[in-house]
Amino acid sequence: MSSPQYPYPPQPPQGYGPPPEGNNLKVALAGGAVVASLLMNAYLIFQVIDLKKAAADSIHTQGVLQNEIDTIRESSTAMTAAQKRHMDELKEDLDTKARQLNQAANQAKKEAVSYADEKAKALEQENQQTKQAVAQTNNQLSAVNQKAEQANAKVADVGNDVQGVKSDLAGTKNDLDKTKSDLKKVAGDLGVTNGYVATSAKDIEELKRRGEVNIVEFSLKKQKNMQKVGDIQLLLEKSDPKKNRFNVIVMADDKRVEKKDRTVNEPLQFYVAKSLYQIVVLSVGKDQISGYLQTPKYGSR
Repeated sequence: MSSPQYPYPPQPPQGYGPPPEGNNLKVALAGGAVVASLLMNAYLIFQVIDLKKAAADSIHTQGVLQNEIDTIRESSTAMTAAQKRHMDELKEDLDTKARQLNQAANQAKKEAVSYADEKAKALEQENQQTKQAVAQTNNQLSAVNQKAEQANAKVADVGNDVQGVKSDLAGTKNDLDKTKSDLKKVAGDLGVTNGYVATSAKDIEELKRRGEVNIVEFSLKKQKNMQKVGDIQLLLEKSDPKKNRFNVIVMADDKRVEKKDRTVNEPLQFYVAKSLYQIVVLSVGKDQISGYLQTPKYGSR
């Protein structure tokens, strides 16, 4: 604000002389009052000017502030709208996530319930199978116990039969000893003693029972063609029932061997692949003979 300009005191008009003293004092006082009033008016005028300027500045400032307020309001409105959109998006996303979580929870619940039902059914089935197995086992145990009781009841009978079995074994042993005495080792027509020689059907059965050699029984009739016996062939040429003699031809390993004027119970020996075979004729009839072929148990063809 500029300093007030004070006017100079008014000068008396020219042509007038000085007023009287009393009037001078009044004039002086009135002049002072006028000066004071002028000064006051000047001060007030400057105050008014300052107030107007301040008011103008204030109005400008208010306009600037209003613009700023409007800008802030627009920004706030835009920000509020953006925040509202963001909040709406967040809400929508949360709703979507909530729906997805609910669906997942419902699916998990269904799967859990289904799994629990399956396990419950499986356990129930296993329990039924276990019960059946236990019942079957109990039945088997009962049967075993019954059989055990029956076996225990038979033990006494078996004990009573032991003495009889011993007696039977003694008799069997005696029969075996007798059979052994009937079986004899006889040298064959090649001068080789090849085990025991059977002279009856009972002796043949004993040789088979022992299993030491292979036995093939045969019955030959007089004919033109060779007859297969085991892994060899035989041909009856002549038989004499009265003298129990016969002629026979042996074909083995593509070799022909003639056994002439032989008797019953005589081992007729020949080699097949370095293994000793023998034929024993037990009976001689008209144009026929019967007996057995004996081959090694091991090493035979």
